Amino acid sequence: MKTEHAHMTECAAEAARVARGVTAAQLDSAATPCAGWDLRTLVNHWVLYTSHGMEHRARRTELPEELIARDFTADADWAERYAAQLDRAVAAWSDPAAWEGTIGEGDSASPAADTAAMLIEEIALHGWDVARATGQEFRLSEEAAGYILATVEKTAALYRQYEGFTDEVDVPGATGFTRALALSGRDPQWTAG
Repeated sequence: MKTEHAHMTECAAEAARVARGVTAAQLDSAATPCAGWDLRTLVNHWVLYTSHGMEHRARRTELPEELIARDFTADADWAERYAAQLDRAVAAWSDPAAWEGTIGEGDSASPAADTAAMLIEEIALHGWDVARATGQEFRLSEEAAGYILATVEKTAALYRQYEGFTDEVDVPGATGFTRALALSGRDPQWTAG
């Protein structure tokens, strides 16, 4: 749990940094690596699931409908609010009990540690999407990049089944986070061009 929580903390800090680099003009005009999603749609998804959703999962509570329907980017200070919510989510996962048992009910229940891994993966992959769309880089330590790659390797088939990932992009010799991006169906060379 300690290692995983350290990766969560690192990815959340990098996501907050990238969010602060998004301009209001980009929200309305920037293309993204996510087919069919403009930047505002991508950012709202990212904020909802990687900060609010992450905290609610740790606490085993449902996301309120008000949050699901909310346009977080309508607030001029959305990036600061996102950073603060990421801090709350990471703090909720600092309790060792959050990593125990399962999250969800019935057939959708999964081990809490697996859910946390997918949330960390989501922060990083969509963080890269937002970074690329806005001319930034999403930087991770080798250890965190390796963790994201291992998670993508475990979840890729499931994500593809639900159309969360597209077909793997062929990037010969790719390692670490670049390999994770390619395996998730992202072109590591994508630019907003």
